Amino acid sequence: MKLLFCLLLLLVFTGSSSAQQNLPTVFIIGDSTVKNSADGQQGWGEPIKELFDATRINVVNRARGGRSSRTFQSEGLWDQVLAELKPGDFVLMQFGHNDGGPINDESRARGSLPGIGKEFEGINNQVTRKSEVVHTFGWYMRKYITDTKSKGAIPIVLSPVPRNIWIYGKVARAADSYGGWAESVAKSEKAFFIDLNEIIATRYEAIGQETIARDYFKTDHTHTSPVGARLNAESVVAGLKALVNCPLAKYLR
Repeated sequence: MKLLFCLLLLLVFTGSSSAQQNLPTVFIIGDSTVKNSADGQQGWGEPIKELFDATRINVVNRARGGRSSRTFQSEGLWDQVLAELKPGDFVLMQFGHNDGGPINDESRARGSLPGIGKEFEGINNQVTRKSEVVHTFGWYMRKYITDTKSKGAIPIVLSPVPRNIWIYGKVARAADSYGGWAESVAKSEKAFFIDLNEIIATRYEAIGQETIARDYFKTDHTHTSPVGARLNAESVVAGLKALVNCPLAKYLR
């Protein structure tokens, strides 16, 4: 009887795993504002899982703290996602917070060149000790989009979430930098785009600077608390619902 019971359990779990494998998957890629669990911080890629119907779609958060649009590719993290992508999947992509750092130093060497052009710079990377060609932020974002489409999956570009930085009572936007560049690349490549930066900034201003600083951020002006992560996740969902003919929206709860 014990052997029969174990066999039945094996069949149940095997069947459950197979069913999950047959579902479409939404992969999330980004930095620590998307995935982070240090010191009570949280990125929006975790609470957003609860906002999708888990019986109809898998949500896999592959974001990694400290990464830029450049290093997520150069470290092979994007190749790992690509190896699993299949037709009908989705990729939510949000970068920019770490792209403004140095392109070559002894600490992280993670910056990308500003803009969306074809400029590049060859370096001897002081961290990896290897030669590397560094491209613009737009170049890397364009590669994410084209690679995703080559797999028969659907790319969705997001502008980076705003920091807790206020100027004359308004949240500082990224429309003139990484947010605007992300939008330009998405439009040129005919990819879906969510202006997450603007959606969240508008919500922060409605809540108020004092409350946002106290409840929605943790330890610094970049990394959110679980409360802030939930608001950001809900903002992603609001952006998805506003997109015209985006098939990912139908998998929301």
